[in-house]
Amino acid sequence: MTSLPQPPNHLTEPGGPSDHEHAPHGHGHEPSHGSAHGHSHSHGHGPAAPVSLHLRKVIAAVLIPFAATVFVGMVVLWPGGAPAHERTGVGFDRQTQQGKVVALASVDCKSVNAAQVPATGDTSTPSGREATAEQTGACKKATVEVGTGPDKGRTFVEIVQPGAPRQLANGQEVVVAYAPDAPRDLQYSVIDLNRKFPMALLALIFAVAVVVVGRMRGLFALIALAVSFCVLTLFILPAILQGSNPLIVAVVGASAIMLIALYMCHGLTARTSVAVLGTLVSLLLIGLLGSLFIDWAFLSGNTDDNTGLIHGLYPDIDMSGLLLAGVIIGSLGVLDDVTVTQTSAVWELHQADPTMGSRALYRAAIRIGRDHIASVVNTLVLAYAGAALPLLLLFSIANSSMGSVANSELVAEEIVRTLVGSIGLVASVPVTTALAALVVSADRPGTSGTAPAAGPVRGGRGRRRKR
Repeated sequence: MTSLPQPPNHLTEPGGPSDHEHAPHGHGHEPSHGSAHGHSHSHGHGPAAPVSLHLRKVIAAVLIPFAATVFVGMVVLWPGGAPAHERTGVGFDRQTQQGKVVALASVDCKSVNAAQVPATGDTSTPSGREATAEQTGACKKATVEVGTGPDKGRTFVEIVQPGAPRQLANGQEVVVAYAPDAPRDLQYSVIDLNRKFPMALLALIFAVAVVVVGRMRGLFALIALAVSFCVLTLFILPAILQGSNPLIVAVVGASAIMLIALYMCHGLTARTSVAVLGTLVSLLLIGLLGSLFIDWAFLSGNTDDNTGLIHGLYPDIDMSGLLLAGVIIGSLGVLDDVTVTQTSAVWELHQADPTMGSRALYRAAIRIGRDHIASVVNTLVLAYAGAALPLLLLFSIANSSMGSVANSELVAEEIVRTLVGSIGLVASVPVTTALAALVVSADRPGTSGTAPAAGPVRGGRGRRRKR
């Protein structure tokens, strides 16, 4: 007889045993007519069935000492703020204020002596063409008013050349650099445009989209994102600047971010704990491989103006260690996605068929993982390639061979970063899948911390249920 819908007090509680355990014939699978009804509960989007008390104790015995170690590590390494230093006035290490263009006029470039290269009439080279354009073209004379700081209200003139990549408009909000040691007329200069409003609006649209689609999970994800950013800016970066080992700081900070983000977004459950364990194992593998190949490939981590400035300001920082820390932190976000997906897949497969053993669960879930590996690795490689696209374009213009391109330290860093992170991602799939399959298949019914369930009895409507 086909099972009829039951009142709410007869239904399995959220997170309780799946309806496969309620099969009329006492087997893991119901007849075809009852199957649809059973799956309507088994595959709901509520919390997964809790594991036994024994397994919770085992997981806690592993994760509680790990979490305590991370907490102690953060306390010991806590920097208390970035160390002070004397500003160099170079790059990002400049005093800046806000400003606004209050007047804009067109002037002859030659009259304001805007050319930096003497015009020789030779337009066969980029510098010659630029110098000629600057001597004969129309420049813009911008009057900029300082809007913040001790010199608020002060104005200065900025000449904008016709070929400059950053053009100014009347009323444009700008960022100005202040050089106190320069002559008064040269103390201020425009270094960038003010993009705060469009950036803030885009962030607001992102937050609204996440909350509207993800609801409470989306809200918790945003909170976890804010906490992760705080850990990065208040702990990881200042601790590295204070001279702590970048690898140790990155491992402790990444572990803290992992614990906070995963448990806040996915709940304090055994399923989340298995994802944490899988992520931890993969992070350790990434750290070991990264340390080995960064040393073996002689990567210094000091390859551009920004890293050179950091090394100049703080010569005690281990730049190769900073590179390794970036590899670990950069891989963490994608690792979370892979481990949570694989753990959820194993849990859902187990709820769909509780009779499956650990090997069968592993084989079924690893097929899902293989598809995930292919897409995630491709995503990671393309993300790094997109970030390095201008550099790759320069090598293409120079007609350099692939071997020469790969051998340069700039590209070699990205290759090592990409491959080490990808290896960690690939390894996380079988590791997390195996852990999840072992946990759910080793579950001991009847020891979940609640009163033991009585034997199945026949309900008044022709359906077995647990009392």
